[in-house]
Amino acid sequence: MNIQQTEDTICAIATAQGGAIGTIRVSGAQAITITDRIFTPASGKPLAERKPYTLTFGHILSPEGEVIDEVLVSLFRAPHSYTGEDSVEISCHGSSYILQQVMQLLIKNGCRAAGPGEYTQRAFLNGKMDLSQAEAVADLIASTSAATHRMAMNQMRGGFSRELSALREKLLHLTSLMELELDFSDHEELEFADRSELEEIARQIEQVISHLVDTFSVGNALKNGVPVAIVGETNAGKSTLLNALLNEERAIVSDIHGTTRDVIEDTMNLGGITFRFIDTAGIRDTTDTIENLGIERSFQKLEQANIVLWVIDATCAEVQYRELAEKILPRCEGKHLVIVLNKSDLLPSDNAYSSSSDSMNQDIIGGQTGTPNVTGLESTSSTHRMFPNLPEDTCVILLSAKQKEGISQLQKQLVDFAALPDLSQNDVVVSNIRHYEALSRALEAIHRVQDGLAMHLSGDLVSQDLRECLFHLAEIVGGEITTDEVLGNIFKHFCIGK
Repeated sequence: MNIQQTEDTICAIATAQGGAIGTIRVSGAQAITITDRIFTPASGKPLAERKPYTLTFGHILSPEGEVIDEVLVSLFRAPHSYTGEDSVEISCHGSSYILQQVMQLLIKNGCRAAGPGEYTQRAFLNGKMDLSQAEAVADLIASTSAATHRMAMNQMRGGFSRELSALREKLLHLTSLMELELDFSDHEELEFADRSELEEIARQIEQVISHLVDTFSVGNALKNGVPVAIVGETNAGKSTLLNALLNEERAIVSDIHGTTRDVIEDTMNLGGITFRFIDTAGIRDTTDTIENLGIERSFQKLEQANIVLWVIDATCAEVQYRELAEKILPRCEGKHLVIVLNKSDLLPSDNAYSSSSDSMNQDIIGGQTGTPNVTGLESTSSTHRMFPNLPEDTCVILLSAKQKEGISQLQKQLVDFAALPDLSQNDVVVSNIRHYEALSRALEAIHRVQDGLAMHLSGDLVSQDLRECLFHLAEIVGGEITTDEVLGNIFKHFCIGK
């Protein structure tokens, strides 16, 4: 957005189509003047002569004097408005025809149609909020659960900004001590801060930044869903399991090997937690180029997931496990693994693990941490015999995705594995990838500061890393260092009218 564009008066429909009421927002230096040209109050003075924060009833008239609609107009004057500019909100009836007629009249009289996120961008440029608060507006609109709502609301109200402001004060204090040391370096008898004090301040800063970086895994899971990769051989029942979990026919199911050649993603809420299920291409040796690309993506998604559902055909479980163990188990380091023994309905009654999965699943879920949980099998020892080298965070569940038997037990285990904390509106949690990247770079910089202090490097070298840490924190809230490219990339994802 260039300077000329910020001086334009903009308008946009701010409500979803199909409602009983439709609202049009007008913002800019000429917002009140332009609205006065198309609006006639039912009584009294024109808008330009009225007090702010008032509602005025009247009519929108065409150039020919025809009444287009009866409306209520809300009046706001700079700087006390959402954008910091003179603003008007016109509440019409929700007819798309009426809304378009009013929009056309506003544009003919000097307005310009607003771009995505332009109101919030103007609020940022006019100092009504910092960049992290502006980004929280989009997160608040997109929130789908109590947790995502609390995260966005806390950030929009400045919780994250206050945390960064406190960090900045500590960094500036540390920087000032270092630069005083440089200014008076020729006076050896003067000491403004000994190195142990500087190291303690740096340690405090590192702890706060490190904590914020660590919260991203929780914030990202709450915002985008806990990623759950469904992997296994072809025809093991991965797509059938996805459909059973979602309770809809989301993926194509076929007896033909290699039906799923690309990843399929969908989300659902379990126990108040959003899970993002990723059905992947079946893993097997094949000469098909397209299928091999799908298998490569399967491994990529497996590595990105927090929880892995390894689907194995229970009728040939040990064979499938041996064939893929070397490919799957190393990629499950640090993840929760669930071995899903599918097709229990096809097992003979005298099979070692063919007992009713629904009844037997109740016995094992919630076993001791660090021990593979076994659901529907005779014992933990038999599990180790059939499936050697299982990671500690492993659960084995017997079910039938086709018959939807054992699905509820799998869902319970997913909720247990997610183990996301309950958040209050005061908890500062990082959920924005841009913030996470900036904090990670700031953390690297403060680590260099700590190393420099420990090695007794000269103050000018340490100060450079301090300034870099400050720069990366400033990237989050915006300011002089924020480029038009960064702003454009952030606000282009907003909805029109916000």
